[in-house]
Amino acid sequence: MTPRAAVFGSWISSPPKARSRACLEPVLAKGSSRLSRILLIDDTPEIAELLTFALRDHGHEVFSEGYTDTVNDLIRQFRADAVVLDCTAFDMSESLFDIVRHHPHHAELPIVIISDTPEKADAVLGSRNAQKVLLIPKPFTGSQIARALDDLLR
Repeated sequence: MTPRAAVFGSWISSPPKARSRACLEPVLAKGSSRLSRILLIDDTPEIAELLTFALRDHGHEVFSEGYTDTVNDLIRQFRADAVVLDCTAFDMSESLFDIVRHHPHHAELPIVIISDTPEKADAVLGSRNAQKVLLIPKPFTGSQIARALDDLLR
């Protein structure tokens, strides 16, 4: 296993790249020769680790980071195809969403927001006519997040 992503100063180890046909099936079905790159911003290291492995199992390459306002730099550095935001307070996810959407190169980037206050989040996103964004209420599963990403990346 090779280190791939720092979360709060510790490294999450990546499994080796998928080589079996079954692991690559989601990628091949999309007609792509590479995995989708997902930037995961999560302020809870344990959840970040679980989501990272779940998304990798569903055919995504994942870079995980704790809450940071340098999200646009990370998107550029990692060449992310989509972003998953899971912050304890929706206000934190909302602020990161705004940072991403106000960047001219990231305005159309697909975003999944995980929220424990889906009514508030839905109202906020609705008032902004947010495009290419899906809201997932807590509790959630890794499969739900993977399906949401697959829907957005089509």
